[in-house]
Amino acid sequence: MTSPSRQFLRQCRPAFLLAALALLAVGTPPASAALRVAVISDLNGSYGSTRYEPTVPLAVRRLVELKPDLVISTGDMIAGQRLHPPLTAPAIEAMWTSFHATVTEPIAAARIPFAVTPGNHDASAYETFALERQTYRDQWLERRPDVRFVDERDYPFRYAFALGGTLFISLDVTRVGVLDAEQKRWLDTLLRREAGQFRHRIVFSHLPVYPFTRGRETEVTADHGLEGILREHDVELYLSGHHHAFYPGYRAGIRFVSQACLGAGPRALIGGSARSERAITIIDIADTGRISVEALAAPDFTREIERTTLPPQIATRYGTLVRDDLSDSPGLRPAARPAKPTAPASVQP
Repeated sequence: MTSPSRQFLRQCRPAFLLAALALLAVGTPPASAALRVAVISDLNGSYGSTRYEPTVPLAVRRLVELKPDLVISTGDMIAGQRLHPPLTAPAIEAMWTSFHATVTEPIAAARIPFAVTPGNHDASAYETFALERQTYRDQWLERRPDVRFVDERDYPFRYAFALGGTLFISLDVTRVGVLDAEQKRWLDTLLRREAGQFRHRIVFSHLPVYPFTRGRETEVTADHGLEGILREHDVELYLSGHHHAFYPGYRAGIRFVSQACLGAGPRALIGGSARSERAITIIDIADTGRISVEALAAPDFTREIERTTLPPQIATRYGTLVRDDLSDSPGLRPAARPAKPTAPASVQP
């Protein structure tokens, strides 16, 4: 006679088998749980300064209150890249000590992963600033975020990690002009290998692909080859700094988001006249797959920057970005590949 416990196990066996098969299934991107990402950028003051604008600690305090799943910095955390006189090793170390006390340590104490990418004032790739670049590496090798790395061979410059069903990729972009072929090959290979395993793909760097602000019209990569890689692998967001203004614009089905600064030098958007507000960016990835992008303005970082205060589009010789609430994206795909842009002028350090 079969015991009740054996009979129960026999009845449940098909369910257990189905569950096991579901766990072993491959080829379908996992459903993404709700994920909140905060982005900060361009926190530095004048060359060599160890002081920060009052908005910086206020923004950090707000981040700790919001407790996002991840904080990203799109560069320029310290005030390096001074030419005359060059900054000494103790001066560079002092700037990083101040940054960590003001930003890194409070975020770490709140147990929020903090992912960075190099800016021109942190780790410029110009040979003149090799010491600053090496110091940047040393500082962040000791402070890896608690995430699952997908590729960390060149952390903290270019690298990739996974969080909540989303693939995040940092690119090393501190000089104007197209990315070097080797870095683009790395990105393409990484995305071909990994993109299908994730529901969302987000890339971030310091310099943007397209211009956003007045006075920095040429300080971009203008790299349509890079854009093609992003488009081919369905990268949804490209986050950048350097232009000191918040703007979310679509082009080729990709939402390019420029971050406002928290430190010195807010700038006016191309097509606008008023200087942008200092702000942090909040990205919410819903479990439905919808991605929302908002900027919370200083001083208390509770008020959203209204889309209607931003230009409907930003048109330059390199291409046109359409404000995200006005575009047809993610179905916005140009019928033909854009013409090769005029090469941007080099930015002197």
